[in-house]
Amino acid sequence: MSLDHQNATVVFLSDPASYGLVGHVERIETHISIVFLVGPHAYKLKKALKLPYVDFSTAEIREEACRQELALNAKTAPRLYNGVRRITRAGDGRLEWDGSGELLDAVVEMARFGQEQLLDRMALSGGLTPQLMTATARMIAGFHQALAPIPTKDGAANIAGVLEINDAGFHTSGVFSASEVSALGKVFRTRLARHASLLDDRARAGKIRRCHGDLHLRNICLLDGHPVLFDCIEFNAQIATIDVLYDLAFLLMDLWHRGFADLANLTMNRYLDAANEEDGFCLLPFFMAVRAAVRAHVTATQAEEPGQDRPRLSAEARRYFDLALDLLREETPRLVAIGGLSGSGKSTVADHLAPRFGPPPGARIMESDRIRKAMHGVTAETHLPPASYRPEVSANVYEDMAQRSALILKQGGCVVADAVFDDPARRQGIEQAAGAPAGFCGIWLDAEPALLRQRVGARRDGASDADVEVLSRQLDRRPGDVGWHRVDASLPPDRLIAQILTLARG
Repeated sequence: MSLDHQNATVVFLSDPASYGLVGHVERIETHISIVFLVGPHAYKLKKALKLPYVDFSTAEIREEACRQELALNAKTAPRLYNGVRRITRAGDGRLEWDGSGELLDAVVEMARFGQEQLLDRMALSGGLTPQLMTATARMIAGFHQALAPIPTKDGAANIAGVLEINDAGFHTSGVFSASEVSALGKVFRTRLARHASLLDDRARAGKIRRCHGDLHLRNICLLDGHPVLFDCIEFNAQIATIDVLYDLAFLLMDLWHRGFADLANLTMNRYLDAANEEDGFCLLPFFMAVRAAVRAHVTATQAEEPGQDRPRLSAEARRYFDLALDLLREETPRLVAIGGLSGSGKSTVADHLAPRFGPPPGARIMESDRIRKAMHGVTAETHLPPASYRPEVSANVYEDMAQRSALILKQGGCVVADAVFDDPARRQGIEQAAGAPAGFCGIWLDAEPALLRQRVGARRDGASDADVEVLSRQLDRRPGDVGWHRVDASLPPDRLIAQILTLARG
């Protein structure tokens, strides 16, 4: 079918009379589709085009892609997807819905929702909160865990295929020079070679699945107050059949690109709290860089289309390209341990420190309270009984923290460990996890008992179960010289984090 025929389809879908309505039909355009918003519905049309990673060149191919989109997205957003509608030509030449004449196009009919419910719009309006991103991370972890593993041993080859698609995509536009594209490709392939063994190990372990494939803020919306995934990749199984952490990396990159480093780090940490994927933590900066490169070439391709704002899109593509290069920077593995009695602000410090420590999306936080809750199979907000704090249970918590920290450091990542650490053996255990003195920084948060009691008494929710009685026992046995850097926990947050960062990077 020619592009002229699709122009006729666009005219048909832009006319409110085609839906038996009057008024305005709102139109939203992406690089491969056009969405028409009318009344209570949205109609998604796939553009008649053929690119290295997508073929929508015929009406029949587009109709099948619509049916695939309906089937795949029904898993995560059944309330949004109503069905597939065919656009045909009647005997008198007019276009009509679901007729018996020649097929001109097909659209996916969806339930319309307020655009302000999209997470990318909420990012602009200040609506993204730690609570929302925690719920989103847990939702994505559950989605990934429910997917069937795809048997393969070719994890490195899977990503090599993405890099090949990127190379071809960059050559569909003139935004970037051949030398720039070649230089970026060399860095990617050097890093791929380094990660090849781990990627193949994860593939053999079942970490490659038919994922969402396009998991960024614009493809997550709020329905009844809950985050919901929609608009997954339906047109190219290779692009969507990926490591689950590569799927997550698109959201992390999107948050980082928009200036939400704290939320990117929080989302990563809450996802890893809920999913058994820590062995792949060191892959996240690389995966995020690949995702940034994908956005760079897709945006650059869109800039070449007629009627587009080429200067604006070219500049945006350039920002993604530069981000990809920045994400490929390397940093020395390092562990910062944050110790102190209950109420000293350890978790708050860890949350603020982690995004600023290590390569994006920042450091993995090993929080004793969350590890303990995970060992008991409950959420971090669930209160545990006193038996869950027996000495032998706590010993297991600290041992697990040290082992997991050592794994991440060995693979090149950075860790922030958050626990009381009032016992010398436990401090020694986390120091040994770093492997070398140069890779470790211990911080002890000092505060007056009155301030500690005030903070503990004012707690609401959170992962810690410690109350004033627990704090009193800690005060009775509080350590003297811990051998770590002592920092005044009563300092204003900005000064406190700045001081710790100086010590951690020293």
